[in-house]
Amino acid sequence: MNTPLKIGLISYRSNPHCGGQGVYIRHLSHALCDLGHDVEVIAGPPDPLLNTNSHNTSSNTLTLTMLKTLDLYNPEDLFRTPSLDELKDPINLIEWLDVSTMGYPEPLTFGMRVKRHVNETKKQYDIIHDNQCLSYGILSLAKRMPVTATIHHPITLDRKLEVQSTTSFLKKLKVLRWYWFISMQKRVARKLSHIITVSDSSKKDIAKEFHISESKFKTIPIGIDTENFYPLETIKKQPNRIIVTNSADTPLKGLFHLLFAIKGILKTRPVKLVVIGNPQKGGGIETLVKKLELDRHIEFTGRIDNEQFVKEYAKSSIAVVPSLYEGFGLPVGEAMACRIPVICTTGGALPEVAGDAAKMVPPGDAKALETAILELLDDPSQRETLAEKGYQRVLKEFNWEKTAVRTVDTYKEIINDYH
Repeated sequence: MNTPLKIGLISYRSNPHCGGQGVYIRHLSHALCDLGHDVEVIAGPPDPLLNTNSHNTSSNTLTLTMLKTLDLYNPEDLFRTPSLDELKDPINLIEWLDVSTMGYPEPLTFGMRVKRHVNETKKQYDIIHDNQCLSYGILSLAKRMPVTATIHHPITLDRKLEVQSTTSFLKKLKVLRWYWFISMQKRVARKLSHIITVSDSSKKDIAKEFHISESKFKTIPIGIDTENFYPLETIKKQPNRIIVTNSADTPLKGLFHLLFAIKGILKTRPVKLVVIGNPQKGGGIETLVKKLELDRHIEFTGRIDNEQFVKEYAKSSIAVVPSLYEGFGLPVGEAMACRIPVICTTGGALPEVAGDAAKMVPPGDAKALETAILELLDDPSQRETLAEKGYQRVLKEFNWEKTAVRTVDTYKEIINDYH
């Protein structure tokens, strides 16, 4: 079957600059289109910023359909009160009531909107590829056409770590309420004939957490965007400058442990930690920075564009990825693409991405991070070796064309099995 496929890519939350899911949709849709397939991305906010014009030709198209949602998680108008007219739509009403009771309804309600959109437009696809929405609405479309889904990592681990990170019984209940959608996602995933994931580590963990046979999974590593992440030799490195890209207050990202490591390093040498993004106001990271008296030694960049991102990497001596778990580990690959030596944990799929091209420590071990950083800062030769190894590894192993080719091969298997 060499004819172009008509592919529907579903993405309920599609930030193209942060979070692996938005990056995945943006680059996979472009790469599939470049292979000659017709791709429609059906997305929720924010806009995934697809380059639709540059990818459309006479033989294939890339289109973006943005479904209207309440967008209650928009940081510019967080948890706004919808109008009465908006609440006349039953899907909007379900979404607002769920958010009002501290739930997270977007996967459920976006799936309902996708089903309504496909029914109203009477669209047909050779395959629908869901990006971790795992909603009943999307599953129902499997009665009419082949459906698969990518699961990046088992979100049950996020829930577990967030529950463990608080001693307040009330906060534990709030976390469990927010993650109620996981039970739906487990049920939907079990009913899909094939699931795509991005690493063998994720495959094993999802299979265990969701009670699904590993034989249902196809592991397809994602690519690294080497057009936006690349070595910038014209900028001079600043000694003792460390960069970390995960500013989230989410315990899974491990920034807490890195802050304790920085506190220890400062006893013997000056360092500056550059954190891409901003901490949550009044959140755990901001509180810990003040408690450890690190204000003078940490710079939060706020939101920056790709050009500035590359400059921040170029100025840094070391990139650190302290995550407790990653389903893939884009920050490792992006740092390597910028030819920066990397220290990362062995959490989840990080060893699969890093290979032998990074210095690795156990997750959640601040002392091990401290030791590894000091060793690398003291050893220019090792920094150069790791930087070159990482750069060559990304060029060889992680490109989006390879990801798209393997994804299409998987689509064809699923379509043949379906028919």
